[in-house]
Amino acid sequence: MQLYELLKDRGLIYQSTDEAKLKELLNGKPVAIYTGTDPTADSLHIGHCVPACIMRRLQQAGHKVIILVGGATAAIGDPSGKTEMRKMLTQDQLNHNIESIKRAYSKFLNFDGENPAIIVNNADWFKGYDYVNFMRDVGVHFNVNKMISNEIYAKRMEEGGLTFFEMGYMLMQAYDFLYLNKEHNCAIQWGGADQWGNIVAGSELGRKMNFIDGKDRLMVGVTNPLLLTPEGKKMGKTEKGAIWIDNEKISAYDFYQGVYQTPDACVEMMFAIFTDVPMAEVRELIKTDIVSAKKRMAYEITKFIRNEQDAIEAQNMSENLFNGSQNMDNAPTVTLKASEVADTTAVLDLLVQVEFVKSKGEGRRLIDQKGISMNNEVIINAFATISKQELLDGVLFKKGKKNFIKVIVE
Repeated sequence: MQLYELLKDRGLIYQSTDEAKLKELLNGKPVAIYTGTDPTADSLHIGHCVPACIMRRLQQAGHKVIILVGGATAAIGDPSGKTEMRKMLTQDQLNHNIESIKRAYSKFLNFDGENPAIIVNNADWFKGYDYVNFMRDVGVHFNVNKMISNEIYAKRMEEGGLTFFEMGYMLMQAYDFLYLNKEHNCAIQWGGADQWGNIVAGSELGRKMNFIDGKDRLMVGVTNPLLLTPEGKKMGKTEKGAIWIDNEKISAYDFYQGVYQTPDACVEMMFAIFTDVPMAEVRELIKTDIVSAKKRMAYEITKFIRNEQDAIEAQNMSENLFNGSQNMDNAPTVTLKASEVADTTAVLDLLVQVEFVKSKGEGRRLIDQKGISMNNEVIINAFATISKQELLDGVLFKKGKKNFIKVIVE
């Protein structure tokens, strides 16, 4: 199966400014393709990684992959789908986040060898670009009425208006594509479906510049579907927090469980994005046994994002805990200093302290519902206590069917 057909079979192509040309480029000789990321956080969660996974497939097929880190555009913030202006980051925060994201992308791409991916930062070409010159070169090609009617600005307009500062984001991203086409012969820009307006703006800018100077710039835009829950919310977070791909930000068990808790309706898409399991096999597995499908999915994705050993340990730990085993060796652990714990502590206070419950009220409600256990024994008394001595050996708390934590004092 050729690359274009493979991506279509896995549902990874959503929109394109020129579908026929996209097919020709993907199935033809190697071309340069870029995707962008704004360094507004110091790591990526799993919902951010759809374009990265697609870039991995493109690189494996021989295409040249460019990762654009938006050091300049992040100073503004993408208004797409936002009801309020994003918090502006300091330059030190941006630099820290950029370095972290570079490390994150190494999980998906090779930056060495015969066909290395490269990382570029748009701060490098916007630095020193005179405002008046930029507006004469680029701004003149954008119609304000058309821009504010674009879906990417809709929520900001509904909620009280859009700043001129944010309006510049589309112009800058469009120029990014034009610049990379000129400097790296980049023919394709790839991004999530929420970036469609910005991506079209880049392709349109290239078309207008072709008309002006008579050149034949090849600039095709394409999007992938967003990873959404059945309720239409972006995936990548659970009630316990984001499913980070940085090993230092989340335990293997929590990562595995976060993936396992994917809604049933999204399992096929998760397989399509993060694994190489053939889709016919995936669809048959889902049809036959959704629980087994989700276990396979959680294992495969944990192995891909982290490593095989983490996947094995997380899977074994999940099976042991759900089967009632008291083996706590690999449980997500909170370690407290002896000075932080009294000789005798109320269990409710401890659960709040380690953030296993949000409040004492939530803890009491769960205990009344027999929803919390300690070392596999259901807690029936909201006033139960625990000694520091017991905590020295480690105590396993369970909330519901899928949430576990080991608390230990040292």
